[in-house]
Amino acid sequence: MSDYLIRATAMGGKVRAFAVQTTDIVEELRTRHQTTPTATAALGRTISAALMMGAMLKGKEKLTLQVKGDGPLGQIVVDANAIGEVRGYVDNPAIDLPLNVLGKLDVSGAVGTEGFIYVTKDQGLKEAYRGSIPIISGELAEDFTYYFAKSEQIPSSVALGVLVDMNQTVKASGGFIIQLLPGMTDEEIDQMEIVLSQLKPITAMLDQGATLEEILRAIVSDVMVWDQMDVVLRCQCSRERVEQTLISLGRSELEAILLEDGNAEVVCQFCNEAYGFKGVQLQELISKIS
Repeated sequence: MSDYLIRATAMGGKVRAFAVQTTDIVEELRTRHQTTPTATAALGRTISAALMMGAMLKGKEKLTLQVKGDGPLGQIVVDANAIGEVRGYVDNPAIDLPLNVLGKLDVSGAVGTEGFIYVTKDQGLKEAYRGSIPIISGELAEDFTYYFAKSEQIPSSVALGVLVDMNQTVKASGGFIIQLLPGMTDEEIDQMEIVLSQLKPITAMLDQGATLEEILRAIVSDVMVWDQMDVVLRCQCSRERVEQTLISLGRSELEAILLEDGNAEVVCQFCNEAYGFKGVQLQELISKIS
């Protein structure tokens, strides 16, 4: 099945839940950016978080997640919107680390344990909302759990995972967010915490063929899926936009590029698509500058 996301309620409306499968998206990003397994896992987890947080928005609203830790991976940047479109990159896709003490990809070591996660929401207002929380573990799921508790005051459980095969391709990627709404009893919360502590990793369940609804049903009862949508990797770059960017450099800058290099190549940071401009094409752009 292609990548998709579901929105649901559970336990008689006392729980709001989101779950997403991002295997194809993360594999395409791995191919485009040539990420190492550790970088793939870090980027993939952030992609899943962004898509689910985007699904909490409406209409043309969109958001940007920036993970700025002190690890060698550098910054992770992901854009997502309310209709399931996402794009993202990491500063240093070639960074890889040995497995951690648990024998797993060392995402925390790559991201770092000091720094901040910034969440910027463009909701069509004069100024975008911007929230931030300190990184508490660098594993990202715990960090986004902390974000919802501190910045949005919503008790939540966030799970994010990327399963990388021996040949470095992505076998499974996805996540879920369980949010507690008013009406939950202490006993119900305690029971949910027990279930979550014993739950298999989401990537293991996805790899074994479980659907997102089945994964949610393994955590909470009375799951009612009220929306499902496809999620896709979609960048906003285009040759026309790149041309406008080059024109904005000004006549003297473009003439200098033409004189020194004879041509130009612009690579999109998000999707790694390269746009080439030969000398005659640069000359055409220069002629458009008044």
